[in-house]
Amino acid sequence: MILCVDFGSTFTKVALVDEHSGELLAATSHGTTIPDHRGRGDVLDGLEACRTELARTHPGVRDAEVLACSSAGGGLRIAVVGSEELVTTEAARRVALSSGGKVVAVLSRASEDASYRGLQHTSCPDVVLLTGGTDGGDEDGILLGARRVAASGWRGPVVVAGNSTAGARAASLLGGFPVVLADNVVPRIGVLEPESARRAIRGMFLTHVIGGKHLSRRADFTAMVRGATPDLVLTGVEVLAAETGANGVVVVDIGGATTDVHSVVRLDPEDAVLSREVVASTPVTRTVEGDLGMRWSALSTWEAGLASGLVEEDLRPAAVRRSREPSLLPATDAERHEDQQLAAAAATLALRRHAGRSRVVVGPDGRVVERTGKDLRQVDLLVGSGGVLRHAAPGGVERVLAGLVGPSTEGWQQPEHPRVVVDRECVLAAVGLLTERRPSAAAALARSLSTCDETPAT
Repeated sequence: MILCVDFGSTFTKVALVDEHSGELLAATSHGTTIPDHRGRGDVLDGLEACRTELARTHPGVRDAEVLACSSAGGGLRIAVVGSEELVTTEAARRVALSSGGKVVAVLSRASEDASYRGLQHTSCPDVVLLTGGTDGGDEDGILLGARRVAASGWRGPVVVAGNSTAGARAASLLGGFPVVLADNVVPRIGVLEPESARRAIRGMFLTHVIGGKHLSRRADFTAMVRGATPDLVLTGVEVLAAETGANGVVVVDIGGATTDVHSVVRLDPEDAVLSREVVASTPVTRTVEGDLGMRWSALSTWEAGLASGLVEEDLRPAAVRRSREPSLLPATDAERHEDQQLAAAAATLALRRHAGRSRVVVGPDGRVVERTGKDLRQVDLLVGSGGVLRHAAPGGVERVLAGLVGPSTEGWQQPEHPRVVVDRECVLAAVGLLTERRPSAAAALARSLSTCDETPAT
């Protein structure tokens, strides 16, 4: 047996998996036990509570190998530093998101010095991703970025992933920093290669970030963590897409602070042509909406939902209460209904931002189709995730996800006829955790999710 653990910001979720067959043997969760301001408590206390619960039916769980991912303590915060905002900076932002991080600052050659000084006291990233220039192209951008980061007063880890000729010199300008050199994320205009930088960011997370959050005093915590939760979930989505043979997979994860959208789709040739003008599209994409969530971001969710006509004015008191009491658990039907309204707004808006829209516009060349975002209209499988869906009473899932599917009269490129399932046991994180060491078990676990009961969402 293998114990797959997701230390979340609110709940610690545990899945017990047979390492050979990939069968999900049991699953449970416990509130994440973050140490208080005096250092009392330990994030592993919640895991021990889960172990105790599982041991009632699976005594061998005490000896099971543990693989874990974490977004506790704020997860992974990444600042992006590039040269030209429309090319390398945007590419680096996409790489940071696919690496499981929340992008807390985006700086370019045009940014003020005060913005760079904000790395130390305002944005407070865990890692800086420094990019700039294509291979054989501009070398000055990444060198200037390195100098400005060095002068900012911030001394945390840096991943350098820009012009290959200037990369080593940029790293030398950051003497005293923990620095890792990765391949250029934009080796040529229209080409985005994120994997080397993604691996480097994961390494920095494990080496410099996990321990620095002081979530546990025990050495085995850092030994069991394999990466940031969103990074491992995206890996799980990739496996799910490969195993189902689907035309595309999209996962919408509704959390307390953010709503994340992960997608794996077959690229449209038209997108590939357009991408050469700025930044290439990639089959695997993740977006994080920091203003859309069920608790900490409830008020901004209500504001965005009201502006889009998705919620009513009278939902504001419920949103205010949840932003002030992020540990609130709904105890009445009315509170559950309020949660579902906020969740529906967060999920719909997050998917729209990820998918973009297709519209006919009139320009110098006549009527043309203008498209933004990632086209999800032909996606075969939509997976819903998050506590509001896992614990929903009959009808609740349908109410939350109804706005995400079906042809859009406003041009939103959302899935039109997908199968809809809910990741009720949080297996996507487990699939990601198992992929490297137990790939056959990961594949079997992914297939079990794709064949679970379908949820009618319309």
